[in-house]
Amino acid sequence: MEKKNVGNLNLEQEIKRNLQEMANKEIEDVYKDLDTSIEGLDQKEAAKRLEDHGLNEIVYEKRKPWYMYLLRSFLDPFILILLFIVFVSYFTDVAFAPAAEKSYVTILIISILIAISVTLRFTQEYKSQITADNLKELVHNTTAIKRDGKDPEEIDMKKVVPGDIIRLAAGDLIPADMRIISCTDLFISQSSLTGESEPVEKFPDNRDSDENENVADIDNIALMGTIVVSGSAIGVVVRTGNNSYFGSIAKSIAKDVGETSFEEGVRSVSVLLIKFMFVMVPIVFLINGITKGDWLSALLFSISIAVGLTPEMLPTLVSTNLAKGAVSLSEKQIIIKRLNSIQNFGAMDILCTDKTGTLTEDKIILESYLNVSGKEDKNVLIHGYLNSFHQTGLKNLLDKAVIKRGDNTGIEDEVSVYKKIDEIPFDFRRRRMSVVVKDESGKRKLITKGAAEEMLSICSKVQINGDIIDLTDEINEKIMSMVYELNEEGMRVLAIATKSDVPDETKFGVADECEMTLIGYMGFLDPPKESSISAIKALYAHGLDVKVLTGDNDIVTKKIAKDVGIPINNVLLGTDIESISDEELYTLASKSSILAKLSPTQKERVIRVLQENEHVVGFLGDGINDAQALKQADVGISVDTAVDIAKESADIIMLEKDLNVLEEGVIEGRRVFGNINKYIKITASSNFGNIFSVLIASAFLPFLPMLPIQLLIQNLLYSISQISIPWDNMDEEYLRKPQQWDASEIRKFMIYIGPISSIFDIVTFAVMWFVFDANSIENMALFQSGWFVVGLLTQTLIVHMIRTRKIPFVQSIASAPVLIMTAVIMIAGIIIPFTGFGAFINLVPLPPTYFLWLIGILISYSILTEITKRWYISKFDSWI
Repeated sequence: MEKKNVGNLNLEQEIKRNLQEMANKEIEDVYKDLDTSIEGLDQKEAAKRLEDHGLNEIVYEKRKPWYMYLLRSFLDPFILILLFIVFVSYFTDVAFAPAAEKSYVTILIISILIAISVTLRFTQEYKSQITADNLKELVHNTTAIKRDGKDPEEIDMKKVVPGDIIRLAAGDLIPADMRIISCTDLFISQSSLTGESEPVEKFPDNRDSDENENVADIDNIALMGTIVVSGSAIGVVVRTGNNSYFGSIAKSIAKDVGETSFEEGVRSVSVLLIKFMFVMVPIVFLINGITKGDWLSALLFSISIAVGLTPEMLPTLVSTNLAKGAVSLSEKQIIIKRLNSIQNFGAMDILCTDKTGTLTEDKIILESYLNVSGKEDKNVLIHGYLNSFHQTGLKNLLDKAVIKRGDNTGIEDEVSVYKKIDEIPFDFRRRRMSVVVKDESGKRKLITKGAAEEMLSICSKVQINGDIIDLTDEINEKIMSMVYELNEEGMRVLAIATKSDVPDETKFGVADECEMTLIGYMGFLDPPKESSISAIKALYAHGLDVKVLTGDNDIVTKKIAKDVGIPINNVLLGTDIESISDEELYTLASKSSILAKLSPTQKERVIRVLQENEHVVGFLGDGINDAQALKQADVGISVDTAVDIAKESADIIMLEKDLNVLEEGVIEGRRVFGNINKYIKITASSNFGNIFSVLIASAFLPFLPMLPIQLLIQNLLYSISQISIPWDNMDEEYLRKPQQWDASEIRKFMIYIGPISSIFDIVTFAVMWFVFDANSIENMALFQSGWFVVGLLTQTLIVHMIRTRKIPFVQSIASAPVLIMTAVIMIAGIIIPFTGFGAFINLVPLPPTYFLWLIGILISYSILTEITKRWYISKFDSWI
């Protein structure tokens, strides 16, 4: 089903074009466009621009006040119909009724139903919303701004304006979208925006950027919210706040994304039943008015029929079902922010997921340490350990993984004999680092690790099978081929090289990294979660198609997908989809299990296109780059460790990163849907049959087949019996595939199943008329009592026939609450005519022989319903 996009695509395209234009211009032209210079703005101009552009902060969607949630709880078509009936009943039963006939019973009964439904829905949704964490502001930091030609000063980031000159250093958060003016070894981490863990190098040069290029890939543009990992730079601010690239993402999550598949389904069913009611009620009114001559009684009876035709418990049952599902999932450490998303779990047929932290552990391990021949070699681990252990800089995840693997492997004796002499620190330009160590005999060794290409550039020798030989072009190609194979297995590869001819000195530099001997490689993985393997298998078994949507590269993604059990049907890249139509994108995306190198907007677009082609789509992610996709999806799923914008965008937040919870959510969603659909089909078909019965009785009887108050009481008792449905079971076969709304299926169900009750209502009419002589005004109460009991019992009992495809009470038994409630209401229905309350609503005791006929009618009704059910399933292959 489509979740409409009313969104933010134009804004993001405008930002992208603007940044590309700034990237392509000479820096003097950029200054001219921004009316600034290398000396920065003066304070007066900066204050004016701050007033014009606003604070440099991200403004997210604000939480709605409590009364908006309360108002929304009333905006349900059935609630509105019931409110209208209360309004009409006030005039017919109170305002214009004779003093002796004034009655608040109808108003009271309907008001109770409204109050239950509205209260449940309001309290659950508002409580869920305030439980979820509020979105926090982006930053409370300062940045170095040059103004008035003076040296840069630290100023609150919120006061940054377009045209400001900013000085950046390692560790700085980039405060706005900037064009780089000059830089030295500038490496920026963009993982929060793109999902890629590797820092990217930026340059000041202007260049011609491809219009299809991802904004994050433009070399001389630094984006708001990214981080300077190393180096320094000076840049000019181009865009700030919500007009930044990050701001466009935040803005997009505040938009109205329209109805979910659940809401569309309930609305379509509501429209169908309302149309049916508007057609049938006037007909009943006219027939009774014409045949009986009492137009006021006909009006009251028609109002009662309208109540009977309205599945007034639908809002209550929907709210109760969803609230029960929310409580059930909260026990599994899941916060439900939007109740309707529970049912969407059940309707979901495609799950799109980010890779990092969802399918993977979001931690690095040393998977393999190989010599140049590709065999595991402890010597490679020892040298890698010495390099990582003895560096004094900030140890990254790769260093920690090497040290942990070395400690677990037991190489203490081999490494303890070495002492550190010096080190050559890592930098992103040469992409390697070195340490110099000496053993107990005083022999020195230079050990270097780094990216394979850079390592090969400083090696002249290679160690193979213990022999040191020259590094030839042929060997070089074989080495790079092996590195590529390891990359295809999802590994990040570092090469290890040594040099024994080291001078006896204490200071070493980059120039010493030459004429080295390559000894092997280390392969690192962000391993897949064990839970993701079993979870993906379970999701496929439950009829879901799983797709990976990631900003990371396709090689690593393919490996992770393979490891967790996602078939690699086809791989689609962000650059492939930038210029194609939605129709072409759907064709490609529907066939692809991996979509890599995607921008946030491309993720959102993929989900929207799938929705427009009748799919219900879920998305699982936790980064800034996932926020738009989370908001667009029918079910947005995040985790409590996610960035704030991702949690704000999500419908569901998992407190534990265990993907098996997804399976439980899917099953819970299908159970919720099944029980809601069960009520709708049972009630709609029963009401449909009752209308035919009423039409026939109204046309041929000299009196009303049932008084309005009797009809309302019968309807209330039946509605009470349905309160237990949220606690009912669903057959295992039903839970194995996605379940989606289909109003035409409900219409068909009504037409084929509804008339069964009419058949036995007519049988009841005949029995009461001919067998018990209830065929006159004097015996009207007996006739009405007989139909009151049969109507209530058949409606209540039929739940057990319709709730399952199987044979009721034999192959499938309802839950204890349903069985108990059925028994209680059936007993109450039989007893009421014998009580003072029964006399109050003009019912009379029934003769003993009536109950023999009642048993026969109920048994016959159950048998015919079961036979019809078998035929219906064989013909249409559907049921609940």
